[in-house]
Amino acid sequence: MSMTEPIRAMAEPWDKLAPQSLADAPKVVTTIVPKSSIAGRSLVAVIAIMTFLASLTTGAAMLVVSAARDWRADVGREVTIQVRPAPGRDIEADVRKAVEIARAVPGIGDVHAYTKEESAQLVEPWLGAGLALDDLPIPRLIVIKLWSGAAPDFVALRQALAAQIPGASLDDHRRWIERMRTMAGTTVFGSTVVLILVLVATVLSVTFATRGAMATNRPIIEVLNYVGATDDFIGSQFQRHFLILGFKGGAIGATAAILLFGVLEAANSWLAGTASGDEVAALFGNFSIGVSGYLAILALIGLMAAVTAFASRRTVTRTLETIA
Repeated sequence: MSMTEPIRAMAEPWDKLAPQSLADAPKVVTTIVPKSSIAGRSLVAVIAIMTFLASLTTGAAMLVVSAARDWRADVGREVTIQVRPAPGRDIEADVRKAVEIARAVPGIGDVHAYTKEESAQLVEPWLGAGLALDDLPIPRLIVIKLWSGAAPDFVALRQALAAQIPGASLDDHRRWIERMRTMAGTTVFGSTVVLILVLVATVLSVTFATRGAMATNRPIIEVLNYVGATDDFIGSQFQRHFLILGFKGGAIGATAAILLFGVLEAANSWLAGTASGDEVAALFGNFSIGVSGYLAILALIGLMAAVTAFASRRTVTRTLETIA
């Protein structure tokens, strides 16, 4: 028996145990990007805030546009004739004549001439009550309501008033309608700018978070590159991770905005019929963004998730080029 035989006999048990011990060793499955981290929770909070701001901007813009549309519809259904007092003329006769001229125009429905007392009540909030208004040249107003879908000949009406009543003028409210249209367009433009800024801020936040995650896991990424993992595989891992974070943050922010608008609508309904409710109704209508508004807010969830995933994938692609 040689000296090597005892050594071989002693080594054989260990050779048999080594593969079994490795097979029985616990397997630890991990991902390239940790699913739960302080940076991830912070990014969810940032995306939630950005989505909430974007939802508020979208809802406010839809409220203003809806209110402006209602205002234009109300104003567009009426025109006004203004009869000014003129020396040597009977203003009452001029008012009656203007009413007759207006009623003869096709497409005009109701014609209401304000009395002297009603005209005084119109200026009472500015001049006060109990004033002697006989010596003041307060014009008389005639409100004309149009039939739905009618298009009266305002040019002919204006010419007839100028020819027969020197102190009469016609106001078709086009100037106010244009101002409302401009206001609505400005609101939409401003809301679009704010939404773009929110998306830019979201992209920057995701970019910094992705770079931080890649810096933390750089050794793992280098090993994956060494063993043959493609850039698409690594990028997809980051993209999936940040897509989930974006969806979570977007859902939180959008839900908060929906609850806020729901509470405001409920409060508006509760205040209906009161002075405060009437003021709100005069400015914003029924103060409801409607189904389209809520659908737009829900669409922001997908938009924020898509922007988050895109920014993450783009950052990972650029970073992997430097590692390679």
